[in-house]
Amino acid sequence: MRLHHLNCISSCPIGGHLMDGRAGCLFCRGSLCCHCILAETPRDGLVLVDTGFGLRDVRDPRSRLSAFFLALLKPDFKESMTAVRQIEALGYKASDVRHIALTHLDFDHAGGLDDFPNATVHLMRRERESAALQATWMDRQRYRPQQWSSLRRWKTYLPGDGDAWFGFRGVRLLEGVHADIAMVPLHGHTHGHAGVALLDDPKWLLQAGDAYFYHGELNLERPHCTPGLRFYQWMMEKERRARLENQARLRKLKHERAAEVDICCSHDPQEFDALVARAESAHAMV
Repeated sequence: MRLHHLNCISSCPIGGHLMDGRAGCLFCRGSLCCHCILAETPRDGLVLVDTGFGLRDVRDPRSRLSAFFLALLKPDFKESMTAVRQIEALGYKASDVRHIALTHLDFDHAGGLDDFPNATVHLMRRERESAALQATWMDRQRYRPQQWSSLRRWKTYLPGDGDAWFGFRGVRLLEGVHADIAMVPLHGHTHGHAGVALLDDPKWLLQAGDAYFYHGELNLERPHCTPGLRFYQWMMEKERRARLENQARLRKLKHERAAEVDICCSHDPQEFDALVARAESAHAMV
């Protein structure tokens, strides 16, 4: 199974280096990636992990996204950076994407769903239900039915079912996919948040979504995060205790199983750049 790492439109949040730890000043915009993964499977076409922002977000953002997050994050809308355009640049068609595994339904992860109308969308059942409920003001800002209400092919999973995977329970292989790709429950950021684990032989890669935002949070001896991203995670969290417990479990996994599992999140440019470089090096050797 070959993996491609795609940045499906960066966000440029207020706060500069207080957000990303890399920007040159406090008053300039930061830069956070939207890390999606495209898996070429032997038997089931393409599997996409998250979708970032989509074509319709780029072309008419005000009808698709909340004014609050447009102002806060100021996404760098470029059509060439959407998942569908990057997949086409690799020589594939949108119809080749047969499955999409979603970490969660936040606007910056689900925006490209309707660019792949024939794909089956896999996610945790509670995430689907929470997004549809629109219970709070923040839910209405983060969950945008305009992005996904037209889709008909959903496959949802219950966290109580499934197997154990490196100490994580309720893990489910994607149904209908003959490859080692699994949903790993990691709730906290949202009620139905999950990571997606892919076997990139000989190691696993766990795309942990928004279970953390900054590579320093997985530092076992001194976990740390930029002030801006720490505040953003607090603002967005649904279950604080679960979110922090899952971060601790991810730190333990990284420390104890580094030879078997790599971990990345959705918005850390440093992690993204490292995985892109590693993938390019591996592909060059084939």
